[in-house]
Amino acid sequence: MTADFDTPLRADARRNRDQIIAAARTIFAEQGSDVPMEVIARAAGVGVGTLYRRFPDRDALIGAVARDNFARVLTEARASIAEEPTAWDALVRFLRQSRELKLSVQLAMVSPVAAVVIRDDPLTDEFRRALLGELDTVVHAAQAEGALRKDVDTGDVAMLFSLLLRQISGDDEFTRIAPERCMTLMLDGLRAQPGSPLPGRPLTGEDLAKHLTPPV
Repeated sequence: MTADFDTPLRADARRNRDQIIAAARTIFAEQGSDVPMEVIARAAGVGVGTLYRRFPDRDALIGAVARDNFARVLTEARASIAEEPTAWDALVRFLRQSRELKLSVQLAMVSPVAAVVIRDDPLTDEFRRALLGELDTVVHAAQAEGALRKDVDTGDVAMLFSLLLRQISGDDEFTRIAPERCMTLMLDGLRAQPGSPLPGRPLTGEDLAKHLTPPV
């Protein structure tokens, strides 16, 4: 995979690149990462030739979107931790309000093609691991506050969130309210309160990182 993420660009080339990434981020979030490249070019307002000059193949575009998006998510995570009064509030804000987080999870855990691209890109993997570190911190802090149940860990939270991202087709009341209802139920289930015992052991951030790393 090749991309021009770190290559200095002229102003017009940079503008085209930014437009392509912005369009791809929106389309990937709504339709998945296997959308035809022509659709992305049209949404970005550029020609297909321009798209392929910036990103020679789909993997290059996915990698650029992933790097851009993980950087945004990391910034949001740190802002949530710094600005919210409690770790639980930071966790809720991060999970509820981050559109970028949703796309990052879709790319890393829901889309098999995108997951391979991300695993093979050192910079994206660095962002992903830093994000897991921030999530690990806020999860354990919320447990120390007594707000988050003690028999879960970072991997449990991440896996639950990824399950909420399965696409539901349609544009009606059900498809609009179902994700928010499921999010509310998930957060309620994560609160520290008497509940059904969970099988097995808590899934840690390290467990998740190992699972997402291809075997050597």
